[in-house]
Amino acid sequence: MILAEKIMEMRKKNGWSQEELAYQLGVSRQSVSKWESGASIPDLERILKLSEIFGVSTDYLLKEEIELAPEIVSVQAEPVEEGAVLRRVSMEEAAEFMEARIGSAKQMALAVMTCVLSPVPLLALGVLAEETKISISDNLAGGAGLIILLLMVAAATAFFVLHGMKMERFEYLEKEQFSLEYGVEGIVRKRMAEYEGTYRICTIVGIVLCILSAVPLFAAPIVTDRDLVYMWCVVVLLCIVSVAVFLFVVSGQTRGCYQMLLQEGDYTYEKKMEQKKTARISSIYWCVITAIYLGISFYTNAWHRTWIVWPCAGVLYAAVIGIALIVKGDERKKC
Repeated sequence: MILAEKIMEMRKKNGWSQEELAYQLGVSRQSVSKWESGASIPDLERILKLSEIFGVSTDYLLKEEIELAPEIVSVQAEPVEEGAVLRRVSMEEAAEFMEARIGSAKQMALAVMTCVLSPVPLLALGVLAEETKISISDNLAGGAGLIILLLMVAAATAFFVLHGMKMERFEYLEKEQFSLEYGVEGIVRKRMAEYEGTYRICTIVGIVLCILSAVPLFAAPIVTDRDLVYMWCVVVLLCIVSVAVFLFVVSGQTRGCYQMLLQEGDYTYEKKMEQKKTARISSIYWCVITAIYLGISFYTNAWHRTWIVWPCAGVLYAAVIGIALIVKGDERKKC
């Protein structure tokens, strides 16, 4: 039982309303409501006052949860590197991190969506130039499309850099071990449980959209064999995929925020160690893939086909990381 539940239970046992308890503590009813909902916790002075009013010890208020809930201890029981001191995350710091991370989730998703949609103007201008619906030459259409593509990627990249600088002070949550102060875990778990339904819906809808995005390409041969129609189908495919990516990023950023604080999922001690080992491989790999994509695309001018490099690279990336971890594991055993 967490502090919020104890306050509510003892208040009801005494037959007090939230207003009556708030009056005795010298706070507002909204403050008591927030304590009982887990949205915030009382300060030390209020905890001492609660102990006096309810006739219980501060040990009961603050320590009984740790004794009765072994899962809280297990979160902190990960291996600690020799000589390392775990940094403690306060309620205020955790709340500030969640607000910043969740608040920027939609902007991050829009930036990723922009990258996915960046080839669309190039394809659309090329099709319009071919169909002579606008008085523009192929060279002009290609040049204008490339400029728009680079501007979109540059804008998205600028946001990624600014976002990274803004979140830099919370970087240790992703890469290092830490411990949570009392009451933080209960609130984070509650918010994560409340968001779980939204996360599932976003994931399911995103997966369905990714599957359906290929339908126009498969349906095109039934209607016509013109290359221009295939190019429009690719535009539709990219638009549908971008919506799916938006859902994935928003839901993933929000859920990942909670997992990061709880050190679960992709942010366990073992996962953090793996990320340290594969960080250099990842940066080199994606730089090489980007260079290959741009090189092939500019050389062949087949932007409507070269997008296939990215899904192939994504599948290959998992294999590369898996092989790297196996090799590093073998080297450790030999040592």
